[in-house]
Amino acid sequence: MSSFILGVDVGTTSVKAVLVETAFKAVAASHSLSTVSDVIDRHGIKAKEQDTGVIIDAVNRCVGLLPADKLQQVCRIGLAGQMHGVLFWKARSGCEWSTRDSFTAKDTSQLITWQDGRCSRDFLSSLPQPDSHLGVATGFGCATIFWYMKHRPEFLEDFTAAGTIQDYVVSMLCGLDGCVMTPQNAASWGFFNTSSNQWNENILKGATFPLHLLPRVVPSGGLAGQTCAVWHGIPAGTPVGAALGDFQCSVYSCMSARTDAVLNVSTSAQLTFAMPDDFKPSDSPQPDSSISYFPYFDSSYLAVAASLNGGNVLATFVKMLMSWMRELGAELSDSYLYEKLIQSALNQETSDLTVSPTILGERHDPLCLGQVTSISSSNLSLGHVIRALCRGILSNITSMMPAECLQQVGVRRIVGSGSALARNEVLRQEVEKAFPQPVVYGQNADSAVGVAMVFCDRL
Repeated sequence: MSSFILGVDVGTTSVKAVLVETAFKAVAASHSLSTVSDVIDRHGIKAKEQDTGVIIDAVNRCVGLLPADKLQQVCRIGLAGQMHGVLFWKARSGCEWSTRDSFTAKDTSQLITWQDGRCSRDFLSSLPQPDSHLGVATGFGCATIFWYMKHRPEFLEDFTAAGTIQDYVVSMLCGLDGCVMTPQNAASWGFFNTSSNQWNENILKGATFPLHLLPRVVPSGGLAGQTCAVWHGIPAGTPVGAALGDFQCSVYSCMSARTDAVLNVSTSAQLTFAMPDDFKPSDSPQPDSSISYFPYFDSSYLAVAASLNGGNVLATFVKMLMSWMRELGAELSDSYLYEKLIQSALNQETSDLTVSPTILGERHDPLCLGQVTSISSSNLSLGHVIRALCRGILSNITSMMPAECLQQVGVRRIVGSGSALARNEVLRQEVEKAFPQPVVYGQNADSAVGVAMVFCDRL
């Protein structure tokens, strides 16, 4: 009888669940749902939060829509999700299990996401220097906790555990008293040394950081525990992997050779390749560098140019147009408008308009905001603007990790992945213009498949 790995990706805008058949490592079923969980920032602090209850409801609905007979044959569960963010909960009452094989969130905070902007540059400069090759930016879990320590210390008193959203799901599935976290997610929080695989406890203690909120770290690819109850037909006692980073799992799903580089364009954008096995990162952060080194598996690293500006830039442009049209008394759906915009750019093969799309800045250069230049009376059509905008997204990521750099390290092809690339032919055209290497598009290049494959390979 077939057995399956359940892979779940708790993303920024959607949840995806897949069942991978263990014998053939093939996707047997999948489902995805939009979360629509953003919370309005009513305090004007550049907060970017999401409703935990809405996300967990989407997770349950998504898993519940998979074939019931296959769910009963699940032998292992893997979770991946959006990195950097932080969620707080009360360890012994963080959820409530129902009689319908599912759980609802209880005694939790909202999820403060990786896009959160409340930590200003001045605030970040006031924090202690981490003992890590990775710096700390706004939206990182430890930076957010420091912000609450300064501005709302009473908020932290309500909670006994913290983690990413995917760590929370794992903790609830296993009925854990606290939180366990892999180095992939711990590194994304800041103040974590990937060489020793330890939190910077002495540094944090000296800054009166609430150390009890730091998760216990277990190896990436290791187990966190077993399901404490039947979950949508999946038997109680099913092993559950410690949650992984969505980025690493996306790479795992489509990097078939060490000579591949993976370009992912979803909400944000990343370009990455695998470092040699003996690579060791520097001892301290390189804040001005556009390339970071993320922990992968088995003490290896990925070189990553991680841009904050990807598909979200196009989404912002569509939102802007819809707002303008409403002011003018016209209404169009965003899906219809998006389709028309892409078609207009397909009819405009080139443009001398230049768009720098960094409306969110970049972690290595937060003050570098968007620009539109070389404007003339002949390049103001929607086709010109969308073509230039898509080219700008690619120009930005390749400025962070130039094609020459990829050639020097022996990259022979580019594997394209991500929802923005999948739905946008103009963006794909610009990818193929940006790189001298051949470009292929991974059919299963997504984090849900990747996390399932990770645990399938470790059976």
